[in-house]
Amino acid sequence: MKRRNGSYNTKRQLADLGQWPQIRLEQLGQRLNYGGNPEHKRNPGDFGLTPPSGARKGKMLCDEIGVFHKQEALVLLRSGIAEGLISERCCNGWPQNIWAVRDDRVLEAQLEQSETGTYHGYPLQPEDPFAELVLQRLGGEP
Repeated sequence: MKRRNGSYNTKRQLADLGQWPQIRLEQLGQRLNYGGNPEHKRNPGDFGLTPPSGARKGKMLCDEIGVFHKQEALVLLRSGIAEGLISERCCNGWPQNIWAVRDDRVLEAQLEQSETGTYHGYPLQPEDPFAELVLQRLGGEP
């Protein structure tokens, strides 16, 4: 995500997959939840967001990549965790971030409730250098 000063968050790091057994990733994928955030929606779809959608200037919108249903977002979130596209940083056993790819666009999900494993997500800016790292990992590169 681009910061107010115009730079991108350089603290994000993909986790070393050797530290995450596949069975653990599968368990997390079964338990996680998707909440959504009205700042990343023009059309709230079936996310149940209240107050109604209020996209904020400068925020990337899920609408731009065609995610209009909570189930779609949950499928993307689970695909990211299954691929091991998770952050090194964790909170209460949950990765702080999970990344997924849809139509060559990288999406970033951020942990919003560590007690329930609930995330909200948004597309990364295409020029964000971290997006390339995620695509490289997905393509089998280190």
